[in-house]
Amino acid sequence: MTPAKKPAAGASRNPKRDVSRDPKDYCIATIGSHSALQILKGARDEGVPNLAICKRGTEGVYKSFGVADEILIVDDWSEWDKKVEPELLKRNAIIIPHGSFISNMGHAKVQNMKAMYYGTKEILEWESNRTMERKWLLDADILMPRVFEKPEDIDCPVIVKFHGAGGGFGYFVVRNAEQFYEVKNRKYPEENDFTIQEYIIGVPLYIHYFFSPIIGELEIMSFDKRYESNADSIGRIKAEDQLAAKIHTSYTIVGNIPIVVRESMLPEFFAMGERVIAASRRLHNTTTGGKLTKGLFGPFCLETIVTRKLQTFVFEISARIVAGTNPFIEGSPYTALKYDVPMSTGRRIARDIKQAIEGGKLEKVLG
Repeated sequence: MTPAKKPAAGASRNPKRDVSRDPKDYCIATIGSHSALQILKGARDEGVPNLAICKRGTEGVYKSFGVADEILIVDDWSEWDKKVEPELLKRNAIIIPHGSFISNMGHAKVQNMKAMYYGTKEILEWESNRTMERKWLLDADILMPRVFEKPEDIDCPVIVKFHGAGGGFGYFVVRNAEQFYEVKNRKYPEENDFTIQEYIIGVPLYIHYFFSPIIGELEIMSFDKRYESNADSIGRIKAEDQLAAKIHTSYTIVGNIPIVVRESMLPEFFAMGERVIAASRRLHNTTTGGKLTKGLFGPFCLETIVTRKLQTFVFEISARIVAGTNPFIEGSPYTALKYDVPMSTGRRIARDIKQAIEGGKLEKVLG
């Protein structure tokens, strides 16, 4: 691990005592993966020091693009408690979570972190548990696909999803219980934590939101669709050849494609985001039983399918920055309307933190 630098003058080693209103006395930190490049660049664009935490062998990417002010290298994520977190506390670092961060750390470890954390930690439990997630979204009056309790209940095309932030790996589509067991037993015999969800035919659309607790405003940052393997290449193979080769569709995410939506759909999308935020404040912390009064804030994404009748079904929520924002490091058509500088979601996070620090309201953006 590279040596730590001393904390800036006026900075606090205790994340609960924010003695400085100078953003330069703090540091925005994230794991080197997923959307780290735009998070690091966004911090730099807003004049906030940044830190990339990289597993050995991956640091070359962040050196090459030159967006990291400093890089900490670890041999294994198990070093987090003893080696990484003390360095974060020294730097007054504020952790920005993303998909790889959640996948590597896990919900329990995030809950016990002493370093400052951007976002509501308890939301992660609701996001990662599909039963809790569904309760949240239905409480927000969100249209969702049907869910089947057991394979024998399948009466239409369904998509089988394994839990966790795994980038779509292992998802498969079947239309009856026989097909389910054939694929499951052949390819994923040890995986038993999954959801069987109605497969909605339509356009996949990922809505990237940002809600600032500092200014109290919901923003739509951008939209994307995922480029998935082999779902987006299987159409090149004749149906009879697919059947002969026993090719089953999978949905491993390879990249993201920008989308601009019909303007007439924007009011509905804003309303959906507002309802999800309002419902998040009614959620309860399962440990303490208390309400999550801060609710959802910062970046989040509603993962949807829009049908030919323009019905919008939501099949998941990501309560953090998503990789679909990566095509918009120089901003999107939507942020270009609102901001006079290129505004990525990574930069919007940094600006929210910066405004919170300068206004003496940092606790409002910490989980």
